[in-house]
Amino acid sequence: MNPHSASTRHPVHAPGPEPSRHREANLRLVAWEVTRTCNLACVHCRAAAQDRPYENELTTDECFHLLDDIETFAKPIVILTGGEPLLRPDIFDIAAYGNSKGFRMTMAVNGTLLTAEKARRMMDAGIQRISISIDGSDAASHDAFRMVQGAFDGALRGVAHAKEAGLEFQINTTITKQNLDDFPAIHELVVSLGAAAHHIFLLVPMGRGKDLDQQGISAGDYEKVLHWFYEQKEKVPLQLKATCAPHYYRILRQRAREEGRKVDFHTFGLDAMTRGCLGGTGFAFISHVGQVQPCGYLELNCGNVRERSFREIWEKSSIFNELRDFEKYRGKCGRCEYIRVCGGCRARAYESTGDYLAPEPLCLYEPGAGKQPG
Repeated sequence: MNPHSASTRHPVHAPGPEPSRHREANLRLVAWEVTRTCNLACVHCRAAAQDRPYENELTTDECFHLLDDIETFAKPIVILTGGEPLLRPDIFDIAAYGNSKGFRMTMAVNGTLLTAEKARRMMDAGIQRISISIDGSDAASHDAFRMVQGAFDGALRGVAHAKEAGLEFQINTTITKQNLDDFPAIHELVVSLGAAAHHIFLLVPMGRGKDLDQQGISAGDYEKVLHWFYEQKEKVPLQLKATCAPHYYRILRQRAREEGRKVDFHTFGLDAMTRGCLGGTGFAFISHVGQVQPCGYLELNCGNVRERSFREIWEKSSIFNELRDFEKYRGKCGRCEYIRVCGGCRARAYESTGDYLAPEPLCLYEPGAGKQPG
């Protein structure tokens, strides 16, 4: 399951003072892999999750303690993800405890295990939104992506149960060569389902996704998708968000300048207040064994919550602090006028070069090609 997959409609990170090239570290969003066990075998899975028990996962008490720790300094949105979080027996206890702490609790599920009873229990536990992934507009294409026959029908049943329970849901779609041409039809399906949001993800090749490296779309197609996304935003009644696609926030400003529009909350809503890559700045990932990372796709060990407090890791990790300092970014990302709103995907940079501060490999833009961002 995607580690960023159930974010909500309010901002995840607001820009710091204009002159600064060092990002503030206000924790707004935590993706927490509460289990790695999963009943599907998705071809793009970053965790290569399997339908089997995984050793050494955090206990219920350790989960409660982690939420206590986070509460001491932040009130982030918490995404309970996996694997498939509904395979964890205490998942509703964890969700309810987080809700009691004042966190906005969300959950990323694949939909196939979501029954009417579980949807009601989510509501009772305080889950405020779920995400379900749909990567094809029909059963044949989606099931091929998910590697399990019946996954598409299961996801749609899950959506129906969420709607019946009054549980807000969003749909996530990972874009690859395999479904690039199908994406408009997928988007039409999402709109027809009545989703609160449609989030698109650009493939980051890790886990089983490494085997899909040839399925990653080109930098040119990447730009076309994000321009299409920009154009769709004013045509549909739901929230659209580009995730793991930081270039969108450059494209938004380029298009706005061409159209003579100012980029602020009144014209572009939360897109004007949100940055591209948030790993280590407004966002953190926690693995099933307590390892803290900048994001689920950037598998760098910043510390373990069994050994150090989450707060200490967040504030003192050298990796996090490097990601917050734009002066350390290399190549064209380091000199780009859009670095404050984009930042490039640090996970793709790392998978491509072994250096998480290297330039984003899927970027066609040359710094200085346009005016300063508005």
